[in-house]
Amino acid sequence: MGTPSRVGIGILSFAHGHVNAYAERIRQFDDAQLIACWDSDEARGERQAAHFGIPFSPHLEDVLHRKDIDCVIIASETNRHADLAIAALEAGKAVFLQKPMAITLADCDRIIAAVERTGCWFSMAFQMRCDPQNIRMKQLVEEGAVGRVGTIRRRHCIPVLFDKNFVEGPTRWHIMRETNFGMFFDDAIHALDWLVWMLGKRPVSVIAEIDNVLTNVAPDDTGVAIYRYEDGLFAEVYNSSVTLAGENTTEIYGDRGVIIQNHGDAPSAMIKPPHPIGVKLYQRDKAELGWQDLGLPIPASQGERIAGVARPFIDAFKRGKPLCTAQEGRLSVEMCLAAYKAAETGQRVFFPFSG
Repeated sequence: MGTPSRVGIGILSFAHGHVNAYAERIRQFDDAQLIACWDSDEARGERQAAHFGIPFSPHLEDVLHRKDIDCVIIASETNRHADLAIAALEAGKAVFLQKPMAITLADCDRIIAAVERTGCWFSMAFQMRCDPQNIRMKQLVEEGAVGRVGTIRRRHCIPVLFDKNFVEGPTRWHIMRETNFGMFFDDAIHALDWLVWMLGKRPVSVIAEIDNVLTNVAPDDTGVAIYRYEDGLFAEVYNSSVTLAGENTTEIYGDRGVIIQNHGDAPSAMIKPPHPIGVKLYQRDKAELGWQDLGLPIPASQGERIAGVARPFIDAFKRGKPLCTAQEGRLSVEMCLAAYKAAETGQRVFFPFSG
């Protein structure tokens, strides 16, 4: 089946705020169009439908049976992902699924089975893969600019648990275990997908600490996990939902050089100038140059980086290639759940991890 010249987009739930950023950009495209939406929260769905000028239906099948919808964006509460994705795939719709893929590995496997059974296009929505800074860092690593990588540290933080509206308002589902598992699960998943994408391999083991350190409104507010890989590489992921400001978000240490990225998450992108260099490179054989500024722009906000997913999403759909496969989406969930198990037991957890 050929790709339409103008892609028809349906939205299944506005629970996750990222979908609004995608939709605002899609409205500006000549080769894509918002068609209709559904939401389990009728008031929320009707409100956002009016904002985007598209029809709303409280009946899921009304959206899934529309012939002018080619692909749906699913941005529901995480525990609804599997059922909605499977329903859309079985209706013959392509699926662009907000992170995390699902709360359980069993639900991830249900989605993967539906993708394989239907043959429909499927992709996870991870903004890190679409960001120019991250794309350039991946290129540098693959080109051998820093030689053999021994250690990676990735910090991805947000300040949302200090926000009463986030904790008590319509976004409260993010902090409820039954709908979203935990805040480390909700947000460290970005850094974990970044590792999956950057390294292209599964770790061997993980040790971790995940707990509440500054608040008690969510299952957890801070976590750190250290992953070991077969070749000896260490990868540290630090995530906190109670971080007000920050700078260095990525550190990549190799035997020939070092890459440092600043402004890769919300607390580091929203602070006013002066800013440190966005991405800088040090190379041992060019030591006389010191830190080399790669000249990459700093996003005005994390919202800008999130909105930047829309164009690559449409382009990937038209090419028939996902931004992030279902199998990769499952691996980031597996890595996250294994970190929780390591934190709970105080023991090293090995991969593959079955949950």
